[in-house]
Amino acid sequence: MLLEARNLHVGYGDATAIWDVSLDVDAGEIVSVIGPNGAGKTTLINAMAGLLRCRKGELRFDGADMTCVRAYDYCGHGIALVPEGRRLFVKMSVEENLELGCYLAAARAHRQESLERVYGLFPVLRDKRRQLAGELSGGQQQMVAIGRALMARPRIVLFDEPSLGLAPTIVDDMFDIIMRVRQDGAAVLLVEQNVLKALDVADRAYVLEQGRIVSTGLPADLLKQPHIREAYLGV
Repeated sequence: MLLEARNLHVGYGDATAIWDVSLDVDAGEIVSVIGPNGAGKTTLINAMAGLLRCRKGELRFDGADMTCVRAYDYCGHGIALVPEGRRLFVKMSVEENLELGCYLAAARAHRQESLERVYGLFPVLRDKRRQLAGELSGGQQQMVAIGRALMARPRIVLFDEPSLGLAPTIVDDMFDIIMRVRQDGAAVLLVEQNVLKALDVADRAYVLEQGRIVSTGLPADLLKQPHIREAYLGV
């Protein structure tokens, strides 16, 4: 497996938010984690990105133990995060935000190639490359956030609620892009409240509730479970 989590416990202060969670993402896969608000999805993906320390358990990437690796070294290992809320530098231009994604020397050597790849995925960003990121629409800002992650030339991209706050017409485009990311060679770990969309693009999925994995399997099999249909689809 490319990314492996085993029996993770993660929390804030004295409070534990994730209990005994294990999951895997293999090379070339899209794996979705679904669950209600407050289930711990963002906590989980931030732990996978190195932004939160694991209290217990083990996190491995391509066989290497990541448990004690410093957060700013995760990118160098090939892990990129598209955070919830995008977190752009709004007073910097679109292209300046993108260039921050190739800050490391290995990625910086491919700056122009990576920029062309991003502009190929998001042609509108080429037209707006000199514009301040804070002046873009929500959908365009999400494009910049994804493009910034791709500039690092990652082996896996972690997406935290990529459809949050986007217009329904833009949401479809966003999930198409997630599939393109996989087609271009990167694995994807996706946490998302839009259950149908998350399961539609996924090869496998996990259901996270109250900080624990309560179910896992193929998307089609999960959609047949009465609990999933009632809790997440209202059926």
